[in-house]
Amino acid sequence: MRQSSLVVVANRLPIDDSVAPDGACEWRRSPGGLVSALHTLLSHTPTTWVGWAGGTGPAPALADVDGVRMQSVPLNAEDLRDHYEGFSNATLWPLYHDSVEQPEYHRRWWEAYQRVNQRFAEAIAEVAEHGAVVWVQDYHLHLVPGLLRELRPDLHIGFFLHVPFPPPELFMQLPRRAELLRGMLGADLVGFQRAQAAHNFAQLVAKVLDLPATDRRIAVDDRVVRIGAFPVSIDTAEMAALAARPDVADRARRLRHDLGSPDQVILSVDRMDYTKGIEQRLKAYSELLAGGHVKVRDTVLVQVAVPSRERVGQYQILRERVEREVGRINGEFGRVGEPAIHYLTQPFDRAELAALYRVADVMAVTPLRDGMNLVAKEYVAARVDDTGALLLSEFAGAAAELSQAYLVNPHDLEGLKQGLLTALRAGPDDVGARMRAMRAHLHEHDIRAWARSYLSALDESGSLLHRLGATT
Repeated sequence: MRQSSLVVVANRLPIDDSVAPDGACEWRRSPGGLVSALHTLLSHTPTTWVGWAGGTGPAPALADVDGVRMQSVPLNAEDLRDHYEGFSNATLWPLYHDSVEQPEYHRRWWEAYQRVNQRFAEAIAEVAEHGAVVWVQDYHLHLVPGLLRELRPDLHIGFFLHVPFPPPELFMQLPRRAELLRGMLGADLVGFQRAQAAHNFAQLVAKVLDLPATDRRIAVDDRVVRIGAFPVSIDTAEMAALAARPDVADRARRLRHDLGSPDQVILSVDRMDYTKGIEQRLKAYSELLAGGHVKVRDTVLVQVAVPSRERVGQYQILRERVEREVGRINGEFGRVGEPAIHYLTQPFDRAELAALYRVADVMAVTPLRDGMNLVAKEYVAARVDDTGALLLSEFAGAAAELSQAYLVNPHDLEGLKQGLLTALRAGPDDVGARMRAMRAHLHEHDIRAWARSYLSALDESGSLLHRLGATT
């Protein structure tokens, strides 16, 4: 079996199963931040990406994509239900997002989580060459670093959590808290989005495992595990170039015309998820309409809410509530040919999304809790003329970097309403100054800078980075 000096591990492989013109099934690289961030590294070294290809049943044999080997890990129907939909997304996801919804705890979910994490660890151990760098991603795979270290102590193991890491009082509710912490401590470097998350982790390790810990280092047996904050970002240049294309600019003008050529457009782009604050945002907009602060003919809201985890009951209920509220608002405030809310649930390709970003005078990104929120960064990158107001939740990780946004507390309905009005009424000088500052930050802190920062911390000596081509 061919082995690799760099192994990237994520729940999903960075590929989409699509149908070719002749009807055959083919696998293509999917657009995504992580694969874009690592593209330069992947082109310089033998690399394997380990993950689930989607679907259930045996793991498909996959061809290389852009020179990267795809190693599929199989999930059966029980794994999908109990590991992915269960422990990952009905236990950890709500717990990590401030228990916005009540986490559920079931023993069979934990057993499936252990089983799938073991399967991932074994797959990595087979494809990693001696002394390889292994970079494990996110909450689906907390146990993998520890399991992998038992199998292959020669490896350099990194773990990065893309979602928030909760404060001790929330994490302590988790029945298998010690096992998850030990799994993460199998890594040489544990990375988080925010410094507060690293602090939470250190506190928990000291409390639950009784290990000496600071916000930077944790002593584990004869090893030192380093921890830190590495805010993830986007391919800023790619989004800016896309938004500047003439066909995208033309599409933006047509979209505005199709919306009725309003004075102002508010845009929100979310997965259909209870952490995104969609219901609170709709209520705030509804009350602004009812109070006469905004009028449908002059201001429209475009809400993109792409369905997510549709087999999970909480998500089904949320979608029903959101669609009922959109219907109520349109029925009460809309007119023939002039809905108050343009509600869209289909996914958009990158060019169409960039056109939507160019249309939006106000981008409302108001999650109740978010590890980062890359939509906010994409909007900033797409505003190539330095216009546009970003309304951003204080509880999105992006708020720590994009401090020039109009920041709001999405739990405070009156504050959310006032934030919307402030963004809508802001003068061009204020809007431009804020946008220029945020764009300058993103150009310096793009996704490649994130990857370099993390891998530099993982490889303190610099030898591994040189071998991986990260210095190019």
